[in-house]
Amino acid sequence: MLKVKGRAGESVQQMIRRFKKLCEKEGLIRDMKRLSYYEKPSEKNRRRMRKAQRNNSMGR
Repeated sequence: MLKVKGRAGESVQQMIRRFKKLCEKEGLIRDMKRLSYYEKPSEKNRRRMRKAQRNNSMGR
């Protein structure tokens, strides 16, 4: 669970901005978008394989 404590002299908008950056850094938004619709197991495997190939080719 992400928590953002207010700093001295920090506005609410600045706190929200920091919270959004934390969410993005943790991958929370990406996971929520991915889980918002059903993905067939075959599509999940295909996506994972593409990601593995992409990571493999970048390491060269």
